[in-house]
Amino acid sequence: MKRIITLSAAIGAVLLLIAALIAYKKAVGPAIPQGLPSYYVEIPSRSDFDETVSILKAGGFIQNENAFRLLAQRMNYARYPMRAGRFELKPGWTAIQMIRQLRSGEQSPVKVILTNERLPENVAAKVARFIEPDSLAIWGLFQDSTYLDSIGYTPETLISLFVPNTYEFYWNTTPRGFMGRMIREHDAFWAQSGRQAQAEALGLSPAEVYTLASIVEKETLREEEKKRMAGTYLNRLKVGMRLQADPTCVFATRDFDTPRVTNYHTQFDSPYNTYLYAGLPPGPICMASISSIDAVLNAEQHDYLYFCAVGDGSGLHSFSRTLEGHNQNAARYRQNLRQRGLR
Repeated sequence: MKRIITLSAAIGAVLLLIAALIAYKKAVGPAIPQGLPSYYVEIPSRSDFDETVSILKAGGFIQNENAFRLLAQRMNYARYPMRAGRFELKPGWTAIQMIRQLRSGEQSPVKVILTNERLPENVAAKVARFIEPDSLAIWGLFQDSTYLDSIGYTPETLISLFVPNTYEFYWNTTPRGFMGRMIREHDAFWAQSGRQAQAEALGLSPAEVYTLASIVEKETLREEEKKRMAGTYLNRLKVGMRLQADPTCVFATRDFDTPRVTNYHTQFDSPYNTYLYAGLPPGPICMASISSIDAVLNAEQHDYLYFCAVGDGSGLHSFSRTLEGHNQNAARYRQNLRQRGLR
């Protein structure tokens, strides 16, 4: 009987040793598959250990859940809350290496590209594609009047905060964290190359320069005439003429897909309609490119007050000093359209 018990104990010990070896192989063997240069996993904020295990298992990064849980306990990885973020996992890594990476909290940043977003809600939707908070959380902060007042913006001027560029963020950046970064980038941009001083020389604030730049942005696609166009608008402001900028009417009506501006647009009652209201609109009508901002700050010096599209498909405009000259350019524009079968 004693020999049987001894034999049973020996067999049990062998089985435990085999189980330990299997667990060890799972720990030191590859957990991250080959195939891609890198894999990424996103651990949401306030996740617990069980939720993290489910995420890793769904991603194919856990081969044996029991072995992983045991290893995680021994490596002091099972905690609450877990370290949140977007983490890079290298092909061929073992479970030990993966846990070390996740435990360290060392994140892999995401790139957020802001270029030609038209409205703050478009910015919120764009940013939410890359970071953890959803667009409603970001948009909610954009609409928080108390917060906007604290940073010196209104719902109308908010879009002028955003300077087009490619930015790196951690995936679990909060809406306020995102805005804090945008404020720092905005301030650095206007301090750079004397832009703040140039704006003051024009008698405009950065937000007003940005607003005019947004009109230039939508008025022409040709970089070579942006400074001339900016100079024309500045001349109008100086002499008290209404800007009469077609893009502001389109923005006022939100008829962004219209192929042509009509009386409906120019007669639409809105403070953004520069056919009806003098001066600059309440805020930008889109994100302005850096080239458009710099075109306003370095506007061409001339005495033009009018411009009209050439109408030959080049995207260029004809500029004039008098209404008579403008009317002649408008007639040539209509003639060019007829010749192209567009009128």
